[in-house]
Amino acid sequence: MTTDRKPIIKAQDMPEDVQKQVLEIAAKALEENDLEKDVAGQIKKELDKTHGHTWHVIVGKNFGSYVTHESGFFLYFYIGPYAFLIFKTG
Repeated sequence: MTTDRKPIIKAQDMPEDVQKQVLEIAAKALEENDLEKDVAGQIKKELDKTHGHTWHVIVGKNFGSYVTHESGFFLYFYIGPYAFLIFKTG
């Protein structure tokens, strides 16, 4: 599952440095995995390790959502056809 497209941020509540890390982790996960669930799992494991637990990661081409997140820890973006909803709860 590879894509060379630049991330397009649709909504965010996250410091720029953390955003950059999340986007890099997501791009790497897309390159290294073929299934959306594996992409999501790799991102979650990395974020739990680097920024503490309770991260939630949703990756797909078609989904709806309505979530509550910890202030400063929410990012919704696209890379190519894949949407990423990444947030932390406390």
